[in-house]
Amino acid sequence: MDDRAFQSLESFLEKVPGVSPPLSHGNSPDGQWWVKFSIDIDNQFAWQVVQELGHVLNYLSLNERLPTVFKPVSPPPYMNGGPREFLSWVIECSDKDFKPGTVAKWLEGRLPQPVDDPNQWELSE
Repeated sequence: MDDRAFQSLESFLEKVPGVSPPLSHGNSPDGQWWVKFSIDIDNQFAWQVVQELGHVLNYLSLNERLPTVFKPVSPPPYMNGGPREFLSWVIECSDKDFKPGTVAKWLEGRLPQPVDDPNQWELSE
């Protein structure tokens, strides 16, 4: 899978409040792939973004789950530092036929719209 396969997903994620570039990506010879990025933990929507991404990518349906996992990743905090600098998030996909562009479409259809409008992320509590 070449870099162009990741463009639509990365472009979409860059519009999500608090997602901080640069984003990185890769894939394995068996077709599994990943996209890694940071979320600014000081952004007022940071935890809502985590919740929304976790819902769509990990648990959208009990019966028909997407072949994706959204999770935090970090080097050892005791050797590097805290989450502002070293906490990252990764979307991993275990199905070579489920392309990054397809994930972008799933997210676009289920996250607040337009995704880059902070007013759409406001929750009434």
